[in-house]
Amino acid sequence: MVPVKYSQITDEIIIDVSVLYYPEQSMPVESQYFFAYRITITNTSNETIQLMRRHWSISDGFGTLREVDGAGVVGLLPRIKPGDSFEYTSGCNLDTATGEMWGYYTIYKGKSKIKHQITIPRFYMQYPYALN
Repeated sequence: MVPVKYSQITDEIIIDVSVLYYPEQSMPVESQYFFAYRITITNTSNETIQLMRRHWSISDGFGTLREVDGAGVVGLLPRIKPGDSFEYTSGCNLDTATGEMWGYYTIYKGKSKIKHQITIPRFYMQYPYALN
C-alpha cells in the first residue's frame, strides 16, 4: 500500500505528511482502526527554529472531534538549522474507518525567540476496504 502525501508551507517551514493504514494494529471487526503518519519538517528559512508545542484536531467518521495539545513531538523539542529537516513517525487510532487530522506547531524562530504557528496540513485517513 502506497502512503498518501500532503504538504504545507508556512513562514518558510515545509511540513510534509505521509499517512498509511496500519493493519497490524487494527481490528476492523471491533471498529478499531490505526493509522501511522510520518511528518517531515524542513526549515528553508535563514534562522534556526525550535519546535516547542503541537496542537492536533482529530475528527472521526462521525464528526466527533478530539483535541490534543502538548510539548514537542514524540518526546522531543527538536532544533532545526537552516536547510535541515526533522522527521518523526506517530500514529492515530479511530473508532471509525475514516477520519482526518489537522493542526499546527508552535515554534521559536531565530535568536529573538519569536513564536510562530506553523500549519500542519489537513490529512485524511481511510481504511482501504471501506465503502465510499
